Amino acid sequence: MELCFLGGAKAGEFLKTYDGQKNDLYIFGFEGLGEVRYEQELKGETRRFEDVAMLSKKASAIVVGGCITNTRGHKRKSVLVAENGRLLGVSDCTHTVEKEISCGAALRVYETQKGRMGVIVAEDLRCLETPQALAACGSDFLVCILGAIHTSMPLVLARAYAYTLGLPVILSADGYAAVVHERGEVQIATSQFPFYTSFSPRGEYHLMQIRRRGIFLEKL
Repeated sequence: MELCFLGGAKAGEFLKTYDGQKNDLYIFGFEGLGEVRYEQELKGETRRFEDVAMLSKKASAIVVGGCITNTRGHKRKSVLVAENGRLLGVSDCTHTVEKEISCGAALRVYETQKGRMGVIVAEDLRCLETPQALAACGSDFLVCILGAIHTSMPLVLARAYAYTLGLPVILSADGYAAVVHERGEVQIATSQFPFYTSFSPRGEYHLMQIRRRGIFLEKL
């Protein structure tokens, strides 16, 4: 899979200057779409979702872009996913630590031409149940979009999830990006954008047995 990390580039501006280079997955940070007001999008006053869809069509690729969605004043950290000219959906962050940001809807696993893609939005990376649920629902790889990061903890968590869940994690934050293999090894980590790289999800499954305490059922 060929990846293109675009960092803080604007999706609309990138679409205008797109030179036809082919990649399988284009990843924008939260600056890619900025704040998106659903009412304005529906009225056609803004076309940010359309920009992402058009880019995915021109590039015949998957496009993932972070944004702040605004629904009548309720703001959420969200990630838009499009492929081959079609909007596949919007994933919202299901956890929040900011008073001005609301929690969003359920998690999503997207069926794409490159496999089942689980999307982690911002603070959801800190919650173990999020990647566990996405892995249990059959994700082949995870894409996590973050805002600004000030510590190495996001990369530590990405490595831990990749190793324990057995699937690669693609991490994109403001000014930083990384790809982590299933073994927990960092393939690339960069602060230079645009950045191009490739990786191949192994998609291997290993059966595990565990012994644990459970419900004690008496004979009826």
